[in-house]
Amino acid sequence: MSLLIFLGIIIVLIIYSISLYNHLVNVKHAVSLAWANIDVLLKQRHDELPKLVEVCKQYQEFEQSTLQRVIEARSQVHSARESQDIPALGQAEGTLRMGLGKLFAVAEAYPELKANEHFMQLQTRITSLENAIADRRELYNETVNINNVQIELFPASLIAQRFNFLEKPLLEFSAQETADVDMKQLFG
Repeated sequence: MSLLIFLGIIIVLIIYSISLYNHLVNVKHAVSLAWANIDVLLKQRHDELPKLVEVCKQYQEFEQSTLQRVIEARSQVHSARESQDIPALGQAEGTLRMGLGKLFAVAEAYPELKANEHFMQLQTRITSLENAIADRRELYNETVNINNVQIELFPASLIAQRFNFLEKPLLEFSAQETADVDMKQLFG
């Protein structure tokens, strides 16, 4: 009788361990899926930015330093995205968003550019992608938080350590991106 109880306890522990392991696998893949969703949007925006820059370049007097900052920031985002360096991506995203904000603000001073249908379509598309990226970043950070909590909770932490489930970094924003926008500087 005691042998049956002992075997029953062992079987329950094995089933519970398998269930915990499977849960950790599901959470790990949810993080990967959330990242893949961000990656798709970043790539789409990455593909749209050269078109926007080209349209702006058609207006010779358009502020070249603003275009250069956007091009450099785009490159930084691409590098961080390719290497999946989440902290660097957060920083590069902040720089790119500021550059795009400046570009759209400077475009206000060029009525011909603002009237350009292609520019307006690209501006709308990029703004839409920015909003989608912000939504996906929120989902990604929520999923990462669930992952990080789950691998620290006992007894799941025992399985997480044993099978090398790792903590994932949050996609955090730079101080510049979370600060109030200085409208005087933007239009100055």
